[in-house]
Amino acid sequence: MTQTVNSNRLFNASCFALITTAFSFSIRAGILPQLGAEFNLSAEQLGFINSMWFFGFPLAMIIGGLVYHTVGPKMIMQIAFVCHTLGIVMTIYSGGYMGLLVSTFFIGIGNGCTEAACNPMIADAYSGSKMNKMLNRFHMWFPGGIVIGSLLSKFMTDANLGWQAQIWLIMIPTLIYAYLFYGQAFPKPKVEGGLSLSQNLKAMISPLFIFMFFCMALTAISEFGPQQWTGVIMSKSGASPMLILALVTGLMAVARFFAGPIVQKLGQTGVLWGSACFAFIGIYLFSTVTGPAAYLAAIFFAMGVALFWPNMVGFIAQNVPLSGALGMSIIGGIGMFSSAIFQPIIGSWIDNATAEQLALGKVGDEMELAAGQATLQTMLVFPGILIVAFGILHFWMKSRKSTPVATTAEV
Repeated sequence: MTQTVNSNRLFNASCFALITTAFSFSIRAGILPQLGAEFNLSAEQLGFINSMWFFGFPLAMIIGGLVYHTVGPKMIMQIAFVCHTLGIVMTIYSGGYMGLLVSTFFIGIGNGCTEAACNPMIADAYSGSKMNKMLNRFHMWFPGGIVIGSLLSKFMTDANLGWQAQIWLIMIPTLIYAYLFYGQAFPKPKVEGGLSLSQNLKAMISPLFIFMFFCMALTAISEFGPQQWTGVIMSKSGASPMLILALVTGLMAVARFFAGPIVQKLGQTGVLWGSACFAFIGIYLFSTVTGPAAYLAAIFFAMGVALFWPNMVGFIAQNVPLSGALGMSIIGGIGMFSSAIFQPIIGSWIDNATAEQLALGKVGDEMELAAGQATLQTMLVFPGILIVAFGILHFWMKSRKSTPVATTAEV
């Protein structure tokens, strides 16, 4: 007798798996200063630890996307659970730099498997408008989970609870999603489109896809660069770093929920161009203000980065359709790889800025604040380039408005 697919239970399990991803992002951001102090790590070393999260994520996401129709979501989520569990336990008992590198990589693999399995599984479990509705609700839980994780991390840090206890928190949603998935029947993968890999690859060597490929590298680091280093950079600003992270991600969740009318009014390229402008303003304000004004900077920053990721992926789906699901996975993958590459670079910027401020005679909180703000000013280059790139894209796409979508994909 064939077991009935319980779509709602699978969806709830997927949401808890994405909350695990969000917790691993926000809580690790919150404990970076504690890790640096306990293991005597430089900011550059902390950057390499961060980069393992971003390396493991796209690696698993792309491989998982390629084998989804062969092995199915059940196997991919079993791998996710094993990697999440290993990563959490190994982090707690890491003992130092190398252990943190390996454990963070395992967590990144688990997160990537979650994305690779749950997105198509939800699409397979639902159809029509309900599928779109459930996918949007699923993606709400990344910023939503970051809000919860950020507030829990702040509470535990203020209560002088160690970073190990905070890492154990990530195990809670991990066990919940494992329980919800256990023993369930999974929907059979739908075979889509009939496009061959060679057709996907041909579409991905088009100038438009390559242009968006490089833009995605910059949008991702514009978002994840300041967020992942919030605890280190903003710790001496007079504002709570974890409250800033919670505010940013909370506003992102709200913006994504109400994104439909905004995109309909401005168009995808208009939203991307405006997002780059808001992101630039937000990062600039972070680099100049202190105290409660930092929360105003967080609002501008959140309005800038909230719609980057979904509209980049949506642009590819609409304008380079022949790239298929692989094209969307590659776009998401380069975003995460870019974040991985830039994490140690940002760490080295902090180290260099710290040395410069020490040479100027600054010490203590004054030195740390000046070094953090100098690093943020360097990060302005990312949204600055995007303002120009998306401005060009916006007017170019408007000039081609009458061109059929299928033809656009082959530009």
